[in-house]
Amino acid sequence: VQYIYRSSHPTKKRKMAGSKRMSADEKRKVLLSIYHKNKSVYTEKEILALGAKEGINSNTVGDINNSLVDDGLVDKEKIGGSNYFWSFPAKKDRQLQIRHEGVLREIEVLKRKVEEANASLSDAKRGREDNEGDRPQKLARLADLTKEKRTLTEELEQLKDNDPQALADLEKELMLVKAAAERW
Repeated sequence: VQYIYRSSHPTKKRKMAGSKRMSADEKRKVLLSIYHKNKSVYTEKEILALGAKEGINSNTVGDINNSLVDDGLVDKEKIGGSNYFWSFPAKKDRQLQIRHEGVLREIEVLKRKVEEANASLSDAKRGREDNEGDRPQKLARLADLTKEKRTLTEELEQLKDNDPQALADLEKELMLVKAAAERW
């Protein structure tokens, strides 16, 4: 015997609760909207219930709430044995305003630094005017002299190996070592 179960209405499909999954960002926005909607202070238990009512999985409401507290979007205070949470819409605006003012101050400091750098650049250029056209010649001569100095330094390093004073010192040291070895 085979039993066939039919719903009361064959074309009507049942909608499952929580069928649409929310991303973490969406959950944060929903939880913040709960705070901003009533502009009230909530206990942890109330936030868990309100978050679940809005469609957030009740297991993640606490984690999302803690991330909002960590980011400074929600304030938390422990009074007695309970934790109280609140967030007002103006808090985010005030944070943005403070950040904006800080950026403006930083821009002003950087503008002053640019002006100082331009002034020091013009001071440095002042002594380097090429009145007679011999600056390129002097720079070429400087490059030649630098190259010559480098080659002479390398040659000196090679000749240090054959330095008579260094050889005499080596011979003297060799005799001392030989005499010490013969004593033993």
